[in-house]
Amino acid sequence: MQPQHSVLAMLAARFPATQASPLSLITPMPEAAAPTPLAPPDYDPHTDAGVEWPTWLVCLAIYGGWLGALSWYRADSSMWALVLIVVLAAWYMSLQHELVHGHPTQYAWLNRALGLLPIAVWYPFDIYRISHLAHHRDEVLTYPGQDPESNYLDPQDFASRSAPMRFLLQAQRTALGRFAITPAFAIFHLLQPLLSKAYWESARLRWTWIQHALLLVLMLWALQSYAGISPWLYLGLSYPCLGLAFMRSFYEHRPAADPQHRIVINEAGWLGCLLYLNNNYHAVHHAQPKLAWYRLPVLYRAHRDFFLQRNGGYLLQGYGRFFVRHAVRPLDTPGQQTRHLDASYRHLA
Repeated sequence: MQPQHSVLAMLAARFPATQASPLSLITPMPEAAAPTPLAPPDYDPHTDAGVEWPTWLVCLAIYGGWLGALSWYRADSSMWALVLIVVLAAWYMSLQHELVHGHPTQYAWLNRALGLLPIAVWYPFDIYRISHLAHHRDEVLTYPGQDPESNYLDPQDFASRSAPMRFLLQAQRTALGRFAITPAFAIFHLLQPLLSKAYWESARLRWTWIQHALLLVLMLWALQSYAGISPWLYLGLSYPCLGLAFMRSFYEHRPAADPQHRIVINEAGWLGCLLYLNNNYHAVHHAQPKLAWYRLPVLYRAHRDFFLQRNGGYLLQGYGRFFVRHAVRPLDTPGQQTRHLDASYRHLA
């Protein structure tokens, strides 16, 4: 007989079933509660007070690469030079996002100047700035008409659209539709207000568009004169540039009762992180929107459990497999309730 069995036998003999055994008098220890993830420190404005060399290097890479691609096309009209222009223009849109949030300098006028050239053609920097900062109101994220970057419509609004329009809207909830159709919708919604007389009554908006148009005309003239790229060709290149830029926000937000559960974390590979300047760590960016792009993954890795608990586990493992899975299969429906959701709501995707 094993020693522990002997001890148990002696206890049983000494304390019959009618008496309390010393073993039964021992109060079991409660199970230890799961530790609360450590919250990151609040944003310190002095964190980025020095020279933001990574952002300046991105500026140099984009502008230098763009000029290099133009020279390449001038030399031999290479199709690959045009592909490079598309990628660099999409990268430029990621840079503009950083500029909107106050990088790489503490001087707003200088940051603005770095993003004024319409390399990606369509969005005036100041219009994008106003729209994007409005998007950062987390309490109305995904709300149609309140979140400028919402991918959704109220169910009644969606149902009232024509059958062809519903098809196009639904198609945009596929990866291929996001790339091929969403840019056309985005351009339409950007330009539609220009048809309103009331829109032009704002001196600020008038100057923004006049400045953008002058810069665009000058740039297109220079491209034609220097590289032999016609205005129509460059305008055509801007379309896949928008498509590539919009792929990042394909499933960046979802409807949820808790505003923090509406913001994704995408643990993308190095290529996606570089192209989108770590904006795939979107919940981290929304938590600290003034934090420089190259500090986002550092903060995320140090407080991963906190951010994933905070956003309800809204996590994607990179872009590639997700895009393949939803290449032609809709991610969800664009016509769904986003407001007044209760805590039991779970978004299906």
